[in-house]
Amino acid sequence: MTAAASHNKTPRRILVTSALPYANGAIHLGHLVEYIQTDIWVRFQKMQSNEVYYVCADDTHGTPVMLRAQSEGISPEALIERVSQEHQRDFASFLVNFDNYYSTNAPENKAYCEQIYKELRNQGLIQTKSVEQFYDPVKEMFLPDRFIKGECPKCNAKDQYGDSCEVCGATYNPTELKNAYSTVSGAAPVRKSSDHYFFKLSDPRCENFLRQWTQSEGRLQVEASRKMQEWLGEEGSGKLADWDISRDAPYFGFEIPDAPGKYFYVWLDAPVGYFASFKQLCDRIGLNADDFLRKDSTAEMIHFIGKDILYFHALFWPAMLEFSNFRTPTKVNAHGFLTVDGAKMSKSRGTFITAESYIKQGMNPEWLRYYFAAKLNASTEDLDLSFTDFSARVNSDLVGKFINIASRSAGFLVKQFEGRVLDSAMQHPVLLELRKQAEVIAGHYNDREYGKAIREIMACADHINIYVDQEKPWELAKKPEAAQQLHIACSVCLEAFRVLSLYLKPVLPQLVANAENLLGVASLNWADVNTPLSSAQALQPFKHLMQRVDQKQIDALIEANKQSLAPAASSAQSATTATATATATALPSKGAKTSASAAQGDAVSPYITIDDFAKIDLRIGLVQECKAVEGSTKLLQLTVDLGEAKPRNIFSGIAAHYKPEELVGQKVVVVANLAPRKMKFGISEGMVLCAAADDDSALAALSAHSKALAGMKIS
Repeated sequence: MTAAASHNKTPRRILVTSALPYANGAIHLGHLVEYIQTDIWVRFQKMQSNEVYYVCADDTHGTPVMLRAQSEGISPEALIERVSQEHQRDFASFLVNFDNYYSTNAPENKAYCEQIYKELRNQGLIQTKSVEQFYDPVKEMFLPDRFIKGECPKCNAKDQYGDSCEVCGATYNPTELKNAYSTVSGAAPVRKSSDHYFFKLSDPRCENFLRQWTQSEGRLQVEASRKMQEWLGEEGSGKLADWDISRDAPYFGFEIPDAPGKYFYVWLDAPVGYFASFKQLCDRIGLNADDFLRKDSTAEMIHFIGKDILYFHALFWPAMLEFSNFRTPTKVNAHGFLTVDGAKMSKSRGTFITAESYIKQGMNPEWLRYYFAAKLNASTEDLDLSFTDFSARVNSDLVGKFINIASRSAGFLVKQFEGRVLDSAMQHPVLLELRKQAEVIAGHYNDREYGKAIREIMACADHINIYVDQEKPWELAKKPEAAQQLHIACSVCLEAFRVLSLYLKPVLPQLVANAENLLGVASLNWADVNTPLSSAQALQPFKHLMQRVDQKQIDALIEANKQSLAPAASSAQSATTATATATATALPSKGAKTSASAAQGDAVSPYITIDDFAKIDLRIGLVQECKAVEGSTKLLQLTVDLGEAKPRNIFSGIAAHYKPEELVGQKVVVVANLAPRKMKFGISEGMVLCAAADDDSALAALSAHSKALAGMKIS
């Protein structure tokens, strides 16, 4: 559908949730994949003028929270309140905009849990069974699966948890572990029986419902639906086991009605926390929660989760809701795990980079939002964070392409045309073509194919940058007779920047808010794609919108988390990335002789690592001006555009091989992060790379493919 058509349709009513972070640890970059993915989708839906509510909460109950509070000498309530503030701080830092953020340790959650439990009991779907579990004789408590370790009963791997093996992937009961021990006290656990409450998932009613629900088109991704079929097995196979929903005291949670000393298992009350958070929001803003939560609701309920908790959200959760007279999810969107330079992240083993440490290093949160968006799709495949690729994408796409459009045109518009666009330029063919992409990009956002959306947007940015290179506003500005052409070119650029800003707004809300201020436009909605800039509104003076990623910041981030990143060191060296499609060649050198060493090739220098190479920032530069340096027979002075706010001044010792006019308009390769050097003739802000013979009898400046744009990074 077109943006305009979407705007005119009846708005969708959508309740959106992300999985609840556990109140026993910090938010790390692996967590942020999900919250950023969800936030982008929600922001896009709101730009479509849909009625959307995005809620979340801290998952606060369970043994880990209880034990951590004990170890700190505080109450569980004090612990979860502190952690909640930390979590909300981290989410806000990354511009994740919840409509409500709450806690599962809340009266609304207790009420919903008891209501669901009583309905299931009335349906005959609650059963009591005696269960033999591991018991810590020192701490005098039953041990949850994750507080028991031992040898895997399948592959004999050591130090595996009580529910699954991280080596072979097998799942099992804790009592099947070999040489088990308690991670709380270190003691060997003993077996002890206790009465537990079960949700009868094996009941034919549940099985029949789940077979239909999990295969309903659109509820689950294809790979998730297949996984559910595997877990359900053939009809009548009895693969679905009853679900233990109770835990014994001592336990931090809600006590089960009419069952003293028995508490709801944390995984029962955690998803119910979605309802509780939404109910608190509704009470605050005057909505009726039942309009979204009752079984006959016409609203949508969309869950975003990690694939590791698919079992709970695609089997237990919908079955609980179906037989307690609540609506079931419209869709469950599962995503993969985050790896760092090819190595698995594991919260239990501490191999994570915290959100707080990222912000403390002064790194822009929208860098990460953009990088994740560029790699996310609608599947459950894993996502890898390569820091080399991270820098290249951000610097090339956002600074070198997107912001470059405004930085190379806004100044001329302000200085020469009072900051006002030319209205007649707003229907330029370049702009008409750009606006046509709104429907395709909107479709990708709606389908959670963010990587495809980003590729489309950056392809549009490439076309606009080609237009900039063709028009050369920096040259038109020197010609009074070209004022009209300059006004058209700058107007087209600024309107293109507005449209691209609209396309990127779900991903980069703060950057686009600053762009809106620059352009003097109200908050952009998707329907505004066909509402161009007007000469009635003056442009504000251009201010730099985003800094490039500095390798020093990444180095500092890795240093701050080096203990957790150590296992990734070997794979980082073998990582390969494809970034800018800039192919370097050599410009012909006039009148130079070719030496034998140049023709045959010099001896190759000793090997370096990928990390050594990553320290060198090679960029495509467009030579705008070039002149001889008075008082020097070797140097030429070049003015080179690297896609930055202003061009760089570079002195290069190639005067013996090139006339200044031969280099103007050429695209050269520049070492962009070489420290500025003070010379007799001025400051040199980079180095132009050349291929040279041993005796300098032959020398050629490296050039780039015609499609390469100023500012592109070579990697």
